[in-house]
Amino acid sequence: MADFEVPELKEYLEVPEPRDNVTNQISPFVAKPDHQTDLGFPGELVDNWHDVAIEKMGDLLGKYRSFKVFLDICVHCGACTDKCHYYLGTTDAKNMPVARQELLRKVYRRYFTFAGKYFPKLVGATDLTKEVLDDWYSYFHQCSQCRRCSVFCPYGIDTAEISMAAREILDSVGIGQKYCNEIIAKVYKIGNNLGLPEPALANTLEGLEEDIEEETGVKVLLPLDVKGADILLITPSADFFAEPHVDGLMGYAKVFHEAGVSWTMSSEASEAGNFGMFIGSYENMRKLALRIRKAALDLGVKRIIFGECGHAWRVAYSFLDTLAGPFDFLDQKYPIPQHICEFTNDLLKENKLRMNKEANDDMTVTFHDSCNVARGAGMGGYEGGQFEIPRAVIKAACNNYYDMEDDTILDATFCCGGGGGLLTDDLMEIRVKGAMPRMQALKKATEDYGITNLAAICAICKSQFAKTLPYFGFRMDQIVSVHQLVSNAIVLKGSEQEAELDGTAEEDGETETA
Repeated sequence: MADFEVPELKEYLEVPEPRDNVTNQISPFVAKPDHQTDLGFPGELVDNWHDVAIEKMGDLLGKYRSFKVFLDICVHCGACTDKCHYYLGTTDAKNMPVARQELLRKVYRRYFTFAGKYFPKLVGATDLTKEVLDDWYSYFHQCSQCRRCSVFCPYGIDTAEISMAAREILDSVGIGQKYCNEIIAKVYKIGNNLGLPEPALANTLEGLEEDIEEETGVKVLLPLDVKGADILLITPSADFFAEPHVDGLMGYAKVFHEAGVSWTMSSEASEAGNFGMFIGSYENMRKLALRIRKAALDLGVKRIIFGECGHAWRVAYSFLDTLAGPFDFLDQKYPIPQHICEFTNDLLKENKLRMNKEANDDMTVTFHDSCNVARGAGMGGYEGGQFEIPRAVIKAACNNYYDMEDDTILDATFCCGGGGGLLTDDLMEIRVKGAMPRMQALKKATEDYGITNLAAICAICKSQFAKTLPYFGFRMDQIVSVHQLVSNAIVLKGSEQEAELDGTAEEDGETETA
């Protein structure tokens, strides 16, 4: 299957001996000129790239105080060294968080500190050369910006922010990443990451309505561009495209149907994802976020609810008001924005949803805490809600649930290995090796509890696991959406399932009684 060595899953996760330049030759495809210029960046490497890069670094240092602090305060204690899934999977020393930071920090010292300017060798300062720039392009695209290292750093240094800054500098000199920049340009032109135009989207939703009616006997709508609806659902475009994503979308629709609320999606804002965060570009993050504001205003909705997407929820929860607010035109009685898991959990607590947990008895489920939800956002308005609420929803839909080992979940969760703009086939080796620590934890849970399925609330995680699970001896269909489980278990009023559970189902023309 692979033209590279797949890490072996052992009884326990082992910290490897660091090696030099193991993955320095691995880097993503460079963006085409038009994808660069669509985002406001130079189309190719500019002649004066050195000066432009240093000027951009200075601009970022002045704009983001945290960036400067993170470059100044590291004491090289080593607490982060074995916390990165890419280091654990590749053994490359430069994939240690502190070493990744040093790639940029040594250039910062050279041009922005007194000691680095006059005594560079004494303080480990380095000139910005083309070789250093190439290292940046390689190793800052071997970071999924998961922030796990920051949890263990005694100073809270966020390697993700340093990675974002490095990518923004690279874009500014004309060497951006093809995958991220092409997707952002696609959203600007069409409205979503997949490049799915409105007619195709409408046709997809109509087909899903037919599937639900055929399955349940109930007409459940998936409305598009309905003015005056109460709720605007912003969901990743993966939910329109493939399993297990579409199964989750059908779960959202069933929940809204049972709640009796009016809701809609928008063809103009048919994408929750915001890859502007991955490339560190505030301007592109804002432009992408403003689509959501415009859609909410145009449709006259009262609430905004986000579907299952990890980084989209981080942008929504942590940055949306700054990027596209104020949202004073929405109903202030509700969270702005709200996660679909919050919405579903509130209905469950109020006993407004009937669930048949036995519908998922063919599964024994565990849950993957997605990085951007676990370490970059909250949920429910209380500390730890982002951990408790998804699990509460799963347990309401399933009889058989178990967590993976404590040091691999919650805020210590291991990344899926494909986040941060790395979900591209040209980085498959990095993705597979980066997935190893999560696969190790899943293997242990499978041995201990008989786990059959891994649930997630992130489109990138689901896509990543569908590709990487088979490399480690699992099936690709073992990854499921949380609202796929809800979709299986929810009992719709008037459905064939309701009739069966109530003992009033018709069989051979006769009505059964309990």
